[in-house]
Amino acid sequence: MNGLRIEMAGRGASGDRTAITRFLAPAGIAVDGNRPGDIRVHDDRCFQRFLAHGTLGLGESYMDGWWDCKALDVFTERVLRAGLDRAFSRWALLLPWLRAKLWNLQHGRRAYQVGEVHYDLGDDLFEAMLDRRMVYSCAYWKDARDLDEAEERKLDLVCRKLGLERGMRVLDIGCGWGGFAAFAAERYGVEVLGITISRDQVALGRERCAGLPVEICLQDYRELTGRFDRVVSIGMFEHVGPRNYGTFMRVARRVLDNGGLFLLHTIGATRTRAHYDPWTHKYIFPNGHIPSMAQIDRAMEGLFVMEDWHNIGPHYDRTLMAWHENFERHWPRLRARYDERFHRMWRYYLLTCAGSFRARHNQVWQMVMSKDGVPGGYTPVR
Repeated sequence: MNGLRIEMAGRGASGDRTAITRFLAPAGIAVDGNRPGDIRVHDDRCFQRFLAHGTLGLGESYMDGWWDCKALDVFTERVLRAGLDRAFSRWALLLPWLRAKLWNLQHGRRAYQVGEVHYDLGDDLFEAMLDRRMVYSCAYWKDARDLDEAEERKLDLVCRKLGLERGMRVLDIGCGWGGFAAFAAERYGVEVLGITISRDQVALGRERCAGLPVEICLQDYRELTGRFDRVVSIGMFEHVGPRNYGTFMRVARRVLDNGGLFLLHTIGATRTRAHYDPWTHKYIFPNGHIPSMAQIDRAMEGLFVMEDWHNIGPHYDRTLMAWHENFERHWPRLRARYDERFHRMWRYYLLTCAGSFRARHNQVWQMVMSKDGVPGGYTPVR
């Protein structure tokens, strides 16, 4: 969510409360109500902060303990299903829009910023939250009993879509802690080069992939050289940025062998946006941007043939709720390193994201592409 356009009911705290109460009513959300999606206010200053700063104020006031909600995921789903996000004012988004328009937010050293701010937060946090392979992207819950199985089913789905065969050389752009690389090497006998912009991911990824034909490097995708039978990128494209989508696709084509396949797994937006969410940008993923279908299509035009486009977005709701359950269960151990404000920030991040996917506001796409078209056609894998 972003800056709100709300009719002011009057001056002062009571007017601010009335404005927010009226705004949330169409979503079935009450102020100081008792249902799971209602908000409980502890400090009336949250209303003015919300009105003045939009979603940045909403998230920060939650982090500061000024309001609570029994189920932030339900709150977010209701807000989005009611279309309240479309009532957000343009002025609150002016600075993010200008920044995205005037600067390449993911260029040069800025490309490494998300690694330093987010992925290098602490391996203990991600080990506690994720599955045993530490796969930090949407799982595939078809016939899966738990998060470990669901993530392995996703990894196997990717391998089958790529048609991996023993002896192939595979490039993993944005390899994380090496979850896909290790799985593909173990189960399909391939050799993998993984690149990431996180120093912590390189260190732990190399440790977790020891003894396998896997190499993990600290490297920006623009620096890639060599040729590969297959190219895969899972949950990294969200950090590329609209100004660089074309460059990303050209790099993927350049390093992919003729006759090879490229699989791109990314969160997707239902509408093209030039801006970012201020709260997410400040606290979770600096410089991130969720691509739309139109943006992806423009970037790949003339470079790839789209062989398959698969939407697994509904699976991310369950994945995020599983991550949240793990995070809360391990919080007593994590609190030695992270304070209560971080606890509330991370809970807010996971649960509002879950509500967004439940409302079908965001999607998750897996696209299989070839350079010049698969002779005879590509058979989709599900």
